[in-house]
Amino acid sequence: MNHLYKGKAKYILTWASALLLAGITLYAGTNSFNAPYFHSYLTSNAVLNNAGTQIIVDTPPVKKPDSNLIKKQLPDTIVTVIDTINFKTSKDSLDAPVSYHADDSMVLDVPTNKIILYGKETRVKYIDNELVAPHIEFDQKTNKMRAYLTKDSNGNVISWPTFTQADFKSVSDTIVVDMKTGKGLTKSTYTKQDEMFVHADKIKKISPDVFYAYRGRFTTCNLDTPHFSFVSNRIKFINKKMAFTGPVHPEIEGIPIPVSLPFGIFPLSKGRHSGILQPSFTANEQLGLALEGLGYYKILSDHWDAVVRGTIYSYGGWTASLSPRYYKRYHYQGNFNINIQHFRDIDKAGGRNFNVTWSHQADTKSRPGVTFSASVNAGSSKFNASIPNNPQRNFQNQMNSSITYAKVWKDKPFNLTISANHNQNTEQKLINLNLPDIAFNVNTLYPFRSKETVGNYKWFENLGIALNSNAKSLTYFYDTASNIGKQLIDKLQWGASHNVPISLSLPPLGPLQIGPSVSYQEYWYQNKFVRKWNAADKKVDTTITKGFYAAREMSFGVSGSTRIFGMIGFGKNSKVQAIRHEIRPSFGFSYHPDMNAKDHYLLQTDTTGKNFIRPSIYDGNIFSAFGEGKSGAITFGIDNNIQMKVKNKKDTGEAAIKKVTLIDGFSINSSYNLLADSFKLAPFSIQARTNLFEKISITASGTTMPYVTNSRGDFVDKLVWTKRPFSLGTLTSGNIALQTSFKGGDKKEKLPNTTDQNMQNANNAGMPLDEYQQEASYISKNPGEFANFNIPWSISFSYALTYFRSLNADYSGYKGNIAQNISFTGTLNLSPKWQLGGSGYYNITTGEINGVSMYITREMHCWQMAINLSPVGKYRFFNITISPKSSILRDLKINRTRYFYDL
Repeated sequence: MNHLYKGKAKYILTWASALLLAGITLYAGTNSFNAPYFHSYLTSNAVLNNAGTQIIVDTPPVKKPDSNLIKKQLPDTIVTVIDTINFKTSKDSLDAPVSYHADDSMVLDVPTNKIILYGKETRVKYIDNELVAPHIEFDQKTNKMRAYLTKDSNGNVISWPTFTQADFKSVSDTIVVDMKTGKGLTKSTYTKQDEMFVHADKIKKISPDVFYAYRGRFTTCNLDTPHFSFVSNRIKFINKKMAFTGPVHPEIEGIPIPVSLPFGIFPLSKGRHSGILQPSFTANEQLGLALEGLGYYKILSDHWDAVVRGTIYSYGGWTASLSPRYYKRYHYQGNFNINIQHFRDIDKAGGRNFNVTWSHQADTKSRPGVTFSASVNAGSSKFNASIPNNPQRNFQNQMNSSITYAKVWKDKPFNLTISANHNQNTEQKLINLNLPDIAFNVNTLYPFRSKETVGNYKWFENLGIALNSNAKSLTYFYDTASNIGKQLIDKLQWGASHNVPISLSLPPLGPLQIGPSVSYQEYWYQNKFVRKWNAADKKVDTTITKGFYAAREMSFGVSGSTRIFGMIGFGKNSKVQAIRHEIRPSFGFSYHPDMNAKDHYLLQTDTTGKNFIRPSIYDGNIFSAFGEGKSGAITFGIDNNIQMKVKNKKDTGEAAIKKVTLIDGFSINSSYNLLADSFKLAPFSIQARTNLFEKISITASGTTMPYVTNSRGDFVDKLVWTKRPFSLGTLTSGNIALQTSFKGGDKKEKLPNTTDQNMQNANNAGMPLDEYQQEASYISKNPGEFANFNIPWSISFSYALTYFRSLNADYSGYKGNIAQNISFTGTLNLSPKWQLGGSGYYNITTGEINGVSMYITREMHCWQMAINLSPVGKYRFFNITISPKSSILRDLKINRTRYFYDL
């Protein structure tokens, strides 16, 4: 009779001798039972008496040493001997203490060396193993712990056994675990691996990282009865890494789908893992059916990985890409991307194209003062236009590259920048190269300042001088022409510029800030261009002479500025409390002598003999030629800012008065040349910007010529105010941009970012950079899969207008050119689970609609459905996608996509 009777206020052990044998004191009361190291009592020779004093039972007396330290004197040596006590532990003892807690009670079965714990949250912990269950049995002979669930009188489960070991956690009906080895067997078990929820009839755990499941299912749906799952009789899990299955089939709403695979491999964690990359099936009207994106991701080392991808088309075309990536923390990171296209369309026509990209960025902490970066995008002129099923890339006709090295010397005023640049126009097949481009700068030096300054600087100590030098070379070639090397040499140009600014910062003169300046510029040229009118052929002939040439220019100036404030109050009871107007006038005077008149000459341009221009012999070089004539100009300008204080009558706190900006800035600038023979007043530059109600952003700028025009449209030296007193002249160029957006619901919610240019290439999950580029493109083309249902509606709108005045090709007059376009996006929740959205771009000038797309999406808890449609434009497409939301199963989707092109 080895059981325990429980009363209201005390415990009665039927065999009193069990207390002595077990070495445990039970305390009366209704509190929970705790013992931090109960494993030692069953094998210990010590018991406690009623006073709580430890008594040694059946143990021979131990002779105490006279001293803990026994010193033995040896010739010329003193040896210190420390006594130790050696004892043998029981063979069935554990390697570490076992701590436990029982909510209700504990039973000790001494003959069988078992302990039984009862309570809703009974806990047993051994090293990193923790078991929580309402009923736990521990067998010291076998070191096995058993846990069971309990039910109430109605059959409802009171509590489930839960087992935790390191990162593994499971909830089961029954748990059996070996506390020494960590191995165990569970029945009807639920566990979670990253985003994957796993249930199995039986789970056998053989190590901290590996366990097997029998009749298991796994899913990313977090419901007790999941919407979908994958079912297999045999599954092997490697904790936080992978899952391997035997024959596996899907189930939807508990209904088996008659589609089975012989085996399955499922990732259970994010991060870098070598493996096969899933392809997708697409269709293209010109290239046929395609197995797209089949590839392999390989981890080469701690700092390198690579992706190889390929696509095969049914008409015989193919593409291949290699994308290595490198990363070393606190040093550098970057990636390459090499793409090759070989297309054959339905007519067996096509060609081969290539594209190379390289991105590199160095961490400034690795080499302070030195930076190196690269952004390279170069390739065949037909590459972008040939990319299948990607309208965004098909419209791009520019490729640009830049490689830059910069160095700043510590505690020195010098800095150096060396760069190489590339620009490619795929429409004209023209490639421009700018290499090298060297810039050397000396920061402002103050030669009159002493090394140790006491008090404020004297006025002459603020005299500063600096140097800005730039040398570059340019060349270009057409990729359709032969002998590219000869083109590069024949078209090579070089030049240099040097600028020495001298400035003096004077103390304020009351409300005025005055600053004089001196500037010296010098340009170095490679070529001298001389053009002459050929009366016989009735054209202009050009002669180019190569050599080393230089031109110089100096200017002197003084500038001043101030600020003027004005305010109009409307009373405390008015909603508009006050309007404040800030005026920022600026003025100055500049003079530069005529140092380059000798470089200009008179040139006849047509057969009439009446039209002449004065070009420079240095026109056509890398750096533009200096103008002729001396100048003594007065510069002037004014900028304005208007703000309004508005009172909220419903609010009486400090936030009741709100500042609203009506005009962020409105400026007019020009100059007047006192020494010019004609056209003394320069064109007016006008700029305005505002953000009305913090919702509507408006920017505008323009240039006007304050002179009257003749019958052909040429400006004559007569101010416009003689005929139109309130006019600023003829508008020669200008632009207006307007942008606004509105949305409903919580203002903190953000709309999904579905534009390629704004997608970041951050790589926080360890995926190769090429994967993120593809994902950005996918998001842009499938916005319905990334809808935010917390925003009931949204709309954004932008409008842009550009104007410029240009000379007709036949020199008969001038014409105004206007370009306008509108772009918009919007979303609308038809219900809490359905959302409709769309975006588009309309060119008002050409009347063309481009990039119009619409989508409708359905939120289905752990799944989503989206229909994306682009019905108009040169590139049209539609796709229907049904896929899980989990990133682990992002390649598991039902997709139907079709593209249409206007040839």
